[in-house]
Amino acid sequence: MSNEKAFSPEKEYTLELGDQSLKVKTGMLANQTSATVLCQMGDTVSMSNVTLSGRARDGVTFLPLQVVYQEKYYAGGRIGGGRYRKREGRPADDYVLMGRIIDRGLRPTFPKHFHNDIQVFCTVLSYDSVNCHDVTSANAANLAIALSTAPSEGALGSVRVGMVDGELVLNPSVEVRKSSSLDLFVTSSGNRIVMIDAAANELSEADMLRAIEFGKKWAQKISVFIGDIQKELGKEKLVVEVAATENKEAMEFLSKDSLPIIQKAIKEPVDKLSRRKIFTDLMDSAAEKLEEKYGSAEGNEELEVLYKEAGNLMDKIVKNEVRRLILEEGIRMGSRKIEEIRPLGAMVDVLPDIVHGSALFQRGETQGLTTCTLGSPGDKQLVEGMEGEKELHYMHHYNFPPFSVGETSNRLFVGNREIGHGNLAQKALEPVLPSAEDFPYTIRTVTEILESNGSSSMAATCGSTLALMAAGVPISSPVSGIAMGLMSDEEKGKYIILSDLQDEEDFGGDMDFKVTGTKTGITAIQMDIKIKGLPDSVFEEALERARIGRLEIMDAMLAVIPEVRGSLSPRAPRIESIQINPEDIRLVIGKGGETIQKITGDLGVEIDIEDSGLVFVTAPDGDSMQKASEWIQKIVAKPEVGVVYDCNVVRIIDGIGAIVEFLGGKDAMIHISELQWKRTENVEDIVKVGDQVKAKCVEYNASDGKTRLSIKQTTERPEGMPERPSRPPHRSGPPRR
Repeated sequence: MSNEKAFSPEKEYTLELGDQSLKVKTGMLANQTSATVLCQMGDTVSMSNVTLSGRARDGVTFLPLQVVYQEKYYAGGRIGGGRYRKREGRPADDYVLMGRIIDRGLRPTFPKHFHNDIQVFCTVLSYDSVNCHDVTSANAANLAIALSTAPSEGALGSVRVGMVDGELVLNPSVEVRKSSSLDLFVTSSGNRIVMIDAAANELSEADMLRAIEFGKKWAQKISVFIGDIQKELGKEKLVVEVAATENKEAMEFLSKDSLPIIQKAIKEPVDKLSRRKIFTDLMDSAAEKLEEKYGSAEGNEELEVLYKEAGNLMDKIVKNEVRRLILEEGIRMGSRKIEEIRPLGAMVDVLPDIVHGSALFQRGETQGLTTCTLGSPGDKQLVEGMEGEKELHYMHHYNFPPFSVGETSNRLFVGNREIGHGNLAQKALEPVLPSAEDFPYTIRTVTEILESNGSSSMAATCGSTLALMAAGVPISSPVSGIAMGLMSDEEKGKYIILSDLQDEEDFGGDMDFKVTGTKTGITAIQMDIKIKGLPDSVFEEALERARIGRLEIMDAMLAVIPEVRGSLSPRAPRIESIQINPEDIRLVIGKGGETIQKITGDLGVEIDIEDSGLVFVTAPDGDSMQKASEWIQKIVAKPEVGVVYDCNVVRIIDGIGAIVEFLGGKDAMIHISELQWKRTENVEDIVKVGDQVKAKCVEYNASDGKTRLSIKQTTERPEGMPERPSRPPHRSGPPRR
């Protein structure tokens, strides 16, 4: 029997993307899922599997979509892992971030009232170190969702865009990305962009728009390709039942009494918690008001469902009024104008300089405390994956405790959202940081969000800039950030962009568009939307408004600290780099690490040595730094004939001479004939173990490192004393027995 009959038939399709080929396969693998897809570019292969529950989860009012992105060591031809554990562990931050990018593209395509659990697994099965595995993974997920029973609307395509010397590059290779001034990820439906994620090296708004349009064109080509496959192979989509929150009669009844209260809470300058209490009280009392109109729900299943959803009904009324006031009257929370940025505040040195640099940034009711800590090169974070190991010279960590929004929670550890927000602020600052060669410190900034009412990741960006400047880190330009929002009426084609997005506008709005940059250009973008896509004109306006807002915020920051401090905190460690011959690394380390351990132990310093021979000394103060530097310089120094050295006598060889240490641990011989000008019968008559003496180098052999020193030649030969040979003359004739 042929084993081919054991496998389900497989369908394969290919799309040409410039000089690249994107291949997809489905049908043979993992057929107990709703859909499984393989996507391949070059020898990089990703698999996506989609499963979903048959019914909505009780009490859930959001889309419970989970995207799990995972790389396997074997995909890169590696075993990886630690010495005692070879299994892949908890997903690294990079995997979490890629999962979020795929999620952010898929989420807007689902109906708002679909609350079934959906899980999308993206697994990199093979990685050729050339073609980007995240592009194959995203498109595998896009096609798998399209083929599954999940009720998404519209096929998606995803591409990466780079820029080298002003030229745009589609899906750049790993090597090309190293020299690219842009790393842009675009997901688009057949006609509109739904997700953007970008890191850039101070790119102009015009160049960014050009790159977005370029990415959109190619992503749409993939979208059409996936849509055609969906028409041929796609499963019937689940039907989404309209929720009770669509009960128009009940909404009209609740609106009569609640709208005046809602309007007052929106228009008046009320703080976030007070406004939230007003809206919460309305939601809590909604069921009781409906019961007054419709009577008891006992025995009436339809009323039971309505009363159960009454709070969500009132929440929809609140969000609708927030939208209406913005779209029709141009009024935001607290009667703020469309382009108005909330009150700004900035401070530096809010903590003792033991943390090296600190800053407090406030925008409205969003407040972030950021610290900057400097460490030795050995403090760099080592990240391991299927691509191998990489070192992080700069890290930003973002913490969002529940008290920042006046709540309690038992989830006290870092979640995916914190990882994503922290990475956005990190990407924003990376283009302006000094290189490790120019500034060998490991840099860590940490933002503690102490209060939040929207745009906390942008507060982290601004706070990081201030903390770095306060710590004396020589960044090339300050970076600020702003979050733009959107309220839209797609039927009327009306789009209102909001500067400086806050929570209520985010929850009830259609877009969260975060932009960071310097005065010169953009350093990072993260765009999420809740509608099916945006017209191109929205991006152009949003980028320009973001530029104006960024500069206003930057002015407030620079009023506090106009430039980077000229010196580091006195509490910051001091680092000095010393270039030595790579062949001398063994001398600094010493036998079994004895030498380097003695230096670090005696002086309290840290020493990091690179294979190139670059030695970094990290010291707590200038005195220990100087001593460590001199010690290392002596160790690697080569003896010079004619130079007098300080020596320590370490061993006596009777009748022959003394062994001394000099130049930080090098050994040399002082022959008995070189101890003094007159004849010496007993070495210990002149020197003893432990004596400190001065001796001149009279011979150095570079090939074997052997050195001969002389004490007598540090002084003038006494008058009248005949010159004696430095070493006994060679005897001729047969050896003595």
